[in-house]
Amino acid sequence: MLSRIAAALVPVLGRLSVTSETPGPVAPGSVVAANHTSAADPGVVLAALRRLGTEPVVMATAGLWRVPVLGGVLRSGGHIPVHRGTARAAEALDAAAAALAAGRVVLIYGEGGLPKHRDSRDAEPGAFRTGLARLAAATGAPVVPLGQCGARRLSSGGTAKQLAGLATAPLRRPALHVHLGAPLHLPGDIPEATAAAHRAVTAAWRTAQRRCGGPGRSWIT
Repeated sequence: MLSRIAAALVPVLGRLSVTSETPGPVAPGSVVAANHTSAADPGVVLAALRRLGTEPVVMATAGLWRVPVLGGVLRSGGHIPVHRGTARAAEALDAAAAALAAGRVVLIYGEGGLPKHRDSRDAEPGAFRTGLARLAAATGAPVVPLGQCGARRLSSGGTAKQLAGLATAPLRRPALHVHLGAPLHLPGDIPEATAAAHRAVTAAWRTAQRRCGGPGRSWIT
């Protein structure tokens, strides 16, 4: 349901285009690792993945489950709350591993949070936490790097600026682009795997950034 909502809403807000180095949907049992730039980018990523025939389980901060309506949508879709900084944080990786074993695709944000700058510019992914590497090591799942740009043009800055950005987006219709790189298997060493994942997502983000000013259509390469 969450992916369907995103697929309906995002094209109203901006001009979404999608490219992928591998044709077709993301393979079942894969982890999609995306860069995180804006509160709006999960919607952009979900809309792009749905165009490719993929509706992932999302790992997201547990606070979202307390938001009216959204919390119910997240629960009904089997998405995974991440209780950061608590004793329950490890539960999210266990739930993600179970979803992968069941043939679902799991979407994870390696940075684990939003960038601190408040303007609308895109910047390369920040340092990754180790959760992605630990999940890949525990499950052997392939990792599909995903880079997105343009979401900060929908929503960035403080609360008032974010709301204003979303309200004016249908008039501005900023360019949004999502690029999926080729799947890779991360090495078993956690620091090495974390660095490899960061490099791959950064490369996908750079491709997305180059494409971001292009025409508002979807195409696969």
